[in-house]
Amino acid sequence: MQNEGGSAFLADCPTRLAVEIIADKWAVLVLFGLSQRPRRHGELAGLIGGISRKVLTQTLRRLQRYGLVERQAEAPRRVEYRLTELGRTLVEPIEVLNDWAREYGGAIADFQEAAESGTSAEDADDDTDAAEAADAATD
Repeated sequence: MQNEGGSAFLADCPTRLAVEIIADKWAVLVLFGLSQRPRRHGELAGLIGGISRKVLTQTLRRLQRYGLVERQAEAPRRVEYRLTELGRTLVEPIEVLNDWAREYGGAIADFQEAAESGTSAEDADDDTDAAEAADAATD
């Protein structure tokens, strides 16, 4: 039985399952792609840059097993995927994550770039602040 009120650190806590679902590289993008409307496999593949058809199929099947996505076959060659009622409950948290990424994505990229170059982003900010202070002092 799942530990409904337990700590996220416990193995049977539902929080761990939720993190496992959204930690998948493609799951959030697939869910976000389906949040606007049902889509066909090829349409999703075109919408989500960089995902192979095989990985998309695997991701869709995994999300179906979690009860977040449903597959609807209208005809042998007409299959659409849509969010289930449970899947729609994730739309708002995904939108919040998307907003956060838009606001702070640049800062994360700066830290990554600084780490790759061997300096910290904070050092780069300190250097910029010091240069601006020096410029202000000479004006």
